This record gives sequence, C-alpha cells and structure tokens, in this order.
Amino acid sequence: MISTFFLQAAGGGGFMSFLPMILIVVVFYFFMIRPQMKKQKDHKKYIQELDVNSKVVTTAGIHGRIVEVSETTFLVDVGSGVRIRFDKSAISLDASRAANTEVKKD
Repeated sequence: MISTFFLQAAGGGGFMSFLPMILIVVVFYFFMIRPQMKKQKDHKKYIQELDVNSKVVTTAGIHGRIVEVSETTFLVDVGSGVRIRFDKSAISLDASRAANTEVKKD
C-alpha cells in the first residue's frame, strides 16, 4: 500500500517537475538570447548600409572615414593620409552611429 502511494506521487508530477526548468529557459530566451539576436541583426544591417565617406569608429576606438568598401573589409582613412584596412566586424555599431549623428548636426 505504501509503495503504490509513492509510485503514484512520483509518476503524477512528471510534467510539474519540469515546469520550473521550462520557465527558466523561456525567461532566458526573452531576456538574453532574443535581444542579442536583434542586436546582431541591427549591426549587420548597419554595416551593409555604410558607404564611402561615412564616419566610423572601430571596436578598438579608432576614428576615421571610409575610403573604400570591399566584400569583407573597409579601407578607413584615419587622418593625414594614413589608411588602415579593417574587417567589417571591427566597426562599433553604437559609437559609429553616435559619430555620424554628430557630423549631421554640424
């Protein structure tokens, strides 16, 4: 009698024991994964929209203007005729947007 009671109690709560884990995964998705995916999508779109003479800031903090655009890189003039080739992923989204809005205000 006692053994059947424990078996019924353990078997009946199968889904309920996984419910907290499922809720944690859902919360993790909406607060961590989804915003990161949106940010990556925005960054990719912004990089594709950049053109010659756009002011950019790299993730290393180097400021310059795009001189040439190729498939995976930008040639950036950083001043006094010095040109450096950067991978497109090295462009900082937030800092470059801020630099371009400052230029448009002038």
